[in-house]
Amino acid sequence: MVQLVGSLRKELADSLSTCKVLVVGAGGIGCELLKNLVLSGFKNIEVIDLDTIDVSNLNRQFLFQKKHVGKSKAQVAKESSLQFCPSANITAYHDSIMNPDYNVEFFRNFMLVMNALDNRAARNHVNRMCLAADIPLIESGTAGYLGQVTVIKKGMTECYECQPKPTQKTFPGCTIRNTPSEPIHCIVWAKYLFNQLFGEEDADQEVSPDTADPEAAWNPEETAARATASEKDGDIKRVSTKEWAKSTGYDAVKVFNKLFKDDIMYLLTMDKLWKKRKAPTPLDWQQLENSVRPLEETPASGLKDQKVLGVWGYCQMFRQSVETLCSQLQEKGEGAELVWDKDDPPAMDFVTAAANLRMHIFSMNMKSRFDVKSMAGNIIPAIATTNAVIAGLIVLEGLKILSGELESCRTIFLNKCPNLRKKLLVPCILDPPSSNCYVCASKPEVTVKLNVHKTTVLCLQDRILKERFGMVAPDVQIEDGKGTILISSEEGETEANNPKFLSDFGIRNGSRLQSDDFLQDYTLLVNVLHTEELERDVEFEVVGEAPDKAPPPQSNQEEVKSITNGNKDSAQPSTSSKVSAAAEDDDVMIVDSDDEELVSSSSAATAATKRKHPDSEPGETSTKRPRTDQSGANDDDDIIALD
Repeated sequence: MVQLVGSLRKELADSLSTCKVLVVGAGGIGCELLKNLVLSGFKNIEVIDLDTIDVSNLNRQFLFQKKHVGKSKAQVAKESSLQFCPSANITAYHDSIMNPDYNVEFFRNFMLVMNALDNRAARNHVNRMCLAADIPLIESGTAGYLGQVTVIKKGMTECYECQPKPTQKTFPGCTIRNTPSEPIHCIVWAKYLFNQLFGEEDADQEVSPDTADPEAAWNPEETAARATASEKDGDIKRVSTKEWAKSTGYDAVKVFNKLFKDDIMYLLTMDKLWKKRKAPTPLDWQQLENSVRPLEETPASGLKDQKVLGVWGYCQMFRQSVETLCSQLQEKGEGAELVWDKDDPPAMDFVTAAANLRMHIFSMNMKSRFDVKSMAGNIIPAIATTNAVIAGLIVLEGLKILSGELESCRTIFLNKCPNLRKKLLVPCILDPPSSNCYVCASKPEVTVKLNVHKTTVLCLQDRILKERFGMVAPDVQIEDGKGTILISSEEGETEANNPKFLSDFGIRNGSRLQSDDFLQDYTLLVNVLHTEELERDVEFEVVGEAPDKAPPPQSNQEEVKSITNGNKDSAQPSTSSKVSAAAEDDDVMIVDSDDEELVSSSSAATAATKRKHPDSEPGETSTKRPRTDQSGANDDDDIIALD
């Protein structure tokens, strides 16, 4: 007769009380997960999270209360969880999981790792650390009403990076700076502007008119005289935006006239831009104050964040936010910088006002603060019950692993609506590792198309190896028979190489670079494919794996529409996720994260045939969507961040 301890077999209950598990993330899913773990009998838990508690967390992260705002999520989650089970041994780390202190040996201390993260970079990193340590990983994510849980085990299942994620969509600089046509273009411009004025300046986030726009094809010397920008309002000078603003004392009216009058009048001199487009209409503060203001004194009804103000209303919001942000900057001292945060009211007001004023100038319908925040913050509303369901599924999969039943683990999808069999939860058999994966294959290898005469060593390090391939501290050696070190993770060793071009080191078409990340215990061989035919503003393209490893074409493919926050010109509050699919019994949606970056995700993906679960009815078929970020059905919106 089976001996039970509570609802568990005694052997399993004993295993729970002795095994050591790591929870990465103490947010929406993490709070529910910690509560489930201690109530299920887990006694040795370590939790890590870099975040602090914000007021906006309190509606769903129930381990936190108002008195905890500003405190470490991991520490407070530990203290609250111990109230459920005081005998549990919980260790909390207020830190980033990507800190080198948490190396492979650290991960080997655990029998199981459970992810409750909200960004791709950290997910990639934990995936690699668990592969290197050969520790089972349970990955999870939610987006509105949708959710997923899957199990990753080295050599047995796909890893998190086996299925390629679409690269995040970026907008050409000339579109953002010269010819915005969608609200998201104006919102991106406004976030760039925040950094240019108050944050860390980035040459790739310039907001002034782009005179190098090939479509303009104009002569600046002949047409500059037609721009009637006044000297006292700043003129159109090629100086740092922040330095110019400082020279005016951050005078909100002068900043306004420079951005929304002078720069726009400068754009109008680029005649060819406006032959097939409606030309922008400059705004002048004094004229607006004299003529528009009396017409807008009646306040709009409704919730504050869902109101769409008039032009003068956004002018006032712009001035107030500039003055507040200037004060914050001064309080921090000389050389200080502000970081844009969607939950910081002055920062959000600034982006809302600046984006809407630019929308008006370029003849677009203006947006409410709620809509702008949804797009600028890359968010959809988080739902507490979704997090609770997913956290429960994580524990159930964990119990299977600790029972030695890895073969019975499943990828489980939580859908918004029941399928034809009236199921909200749909299990799928775990896929085996991909032989083409550039992370978990026996010899990871990729081909990168770039111009060796224009690509710098710094671009290779930051944009390609760190950003695209998720390395933390890469070391790169050229396979030239000499063992030339191109990049070293040791500070100061190869920094002199950063501004040099790859061709300066003899790298050419067909060169091979060995990239090692010793923290992740990960080696990647990069094949260089030289080309001079990349599109404008495109620094490189990942061709994929080596040519002889190209994946076979998938049959029964379908096009997938994804989660969106709104449409091109009338973003709607994201209260639900809209999913359309070709198959009637389309019961599968893999949800991924997209952090922090202020760009859209790619919007289409292909689907491979789904394996039927043993419980499926005879003849029943459906499709499994690839692991991919859910992007907008329209390409204009920044999309989801998972809880």
